[in-house]
Amino acid sequence: MTGGKDRITILRYPAGLENILGGGPAPPVQVKSLGEKGIELANGLVIPSACIFLDGQVFLWNVPPKPNSPLGTGKHAAPLPRTLRNHLNQAGIQVDVMDTWNACSTYNLLAEEGRRVAAALLPRNESA
Repeated sequence: MTGGKDRITILRYPAGLENILGGGPAPPVQVKSLGEKGIELANGLVIPSACIFLDGQVFLWNVPPKPNSPLGTGKHAAPLPRTLRNHLNQAGIQVDVMDTWNACSTYNLLAEEGRRVAAALLPRNESA
């Protein structure tokens, strides 16, 4: 979809991410509400699936059902808040928190084995 001022461009990313607000300077992304149909943005767009907001962009995240998920927390491992870990576990997502180097290695190994895997990775440098 491409268009004028009030339209969106959908870009396909090979890693299962889609920038649904691409095609120009990134406007601030604001969430209006969260409901049964998904996450409604201030502009009325409803996102019905998992997503990531980053630097004014919205990416649809095609998370495989019940994946193993290494979470790289940078140079050192940092624990997840208990409520977040419980929520992910209830959703059937096994999260293994570790430093980013080991999370990358774990992701590669699980992917090579053909397992369902999704990784969340923070950079190792502490200034990022």
